[in-house]
Amino acid sequence: MDKNSKIYIAGHSGMVGSAIVRKLKNDGFNKLIFHSHADLDLLIQSDVNTFFKREKPDIVILAAAKVGGINANNTYRGQFLYENLTIQNNVIHAAHEFKVKKLLFLGSACIYPKEAIQPIKEEYLLSNYLESTNEPYAIAKIAGIKLCENYYNQYGDNFISIMPNNLYGPNDNFNLQTSHVLPALLRKFHEGKQLNSNFVEIWGTGSPLREFLHVDDMANACLFMMSNISAKDLYGMKISHLNVGSNEEISIKELALLIKKIVGFSGELVFNNKYPDGMLRKLLDAKKIINLGWVSKIKLKDGIKSVYQWYLDNMRTD
Repeated sequence: MDKNSKIYIAGHSGMVGSAIVRKLKNDGFNKLIFHSHADLDLLIQSDVNTFFKREKPDIVILAAAKVGGINANNTYRGQFLYENLTIQNNVIHAAHEFKVKKLLFLGSACIYPKEAIQPIKEEYLLSNYLESTNEPYAIAKIAGIKLCENYYNQYGDNFISIMPNNLYGPNDNFNLQTSHVLPALLRKFHEGKQLNSNFVEIWGTGSPLREFLHVDDMANACLFMMSNISAKDLYGMKISHLNVGSNEEISIKELALLIKKIVGFSGELVFNNKYPDGMLRKLLDAKKIINLGWVSKIKLKDGIKSVYQWYLDNMRTD
């Protein structure tokens, strides 16, 4: 990417967007554009169009989304579907209308079928039924991927998509009702330690296997794709997106024990199987992007230690 390009980061204040902003600044990109939700409501197409007409971005990185863990996805199903569809449709269409040179859409590994063969290849998209607990969010993300693909097919737009597995990092959401599993466990163990609790409750059975990717690795992958992979390259591989993962797999129980040790909690773990597990295993096959030259660098233990330190420094519990 040209260091003089005007780059709009949609969702810049979130965990992923803020990591991308840090990476861009560190790499010498200084024409960055971002606005708060109060200044620009991505749910309103006319406002988005006015913004694009005024700012004329060269590049768009679409990291804005309504996100949450299993409980939030399963509770606010209509809201997750509507808001994510609307945000991505508005931004992607405006990028087309105002001749943006390149757009990167950030998806989620929940797009894949519940019974997908592991590790999951890009080609397995739409090959079977989705996991029911986060189906609305997954449908929205699939629609965004396909919108990018078909704007290339119909109009030649240089719009591409990247698909990470479970992300974690600084600036994460630690709200126990809406967060993902890793930040929720960090907060639970920290509060359990502070209160000298005898146990910490873990939702589900603890048996599902998950892969976690530090958000700084994700930011590096985003810039790698924007700098090295065009829509012609991507769709020429007969796929609609690229997977990004750490290739480190761990059960939720093992993750809980690791976080317990890092935090220094001395109580017991109690698993509440009234809560759903979600997919029993979710490991992405990231060979394609690895073969192109990208690789994750942050090990899970080191990443969790740094995130816990960030949590202690910021005490973000909203």
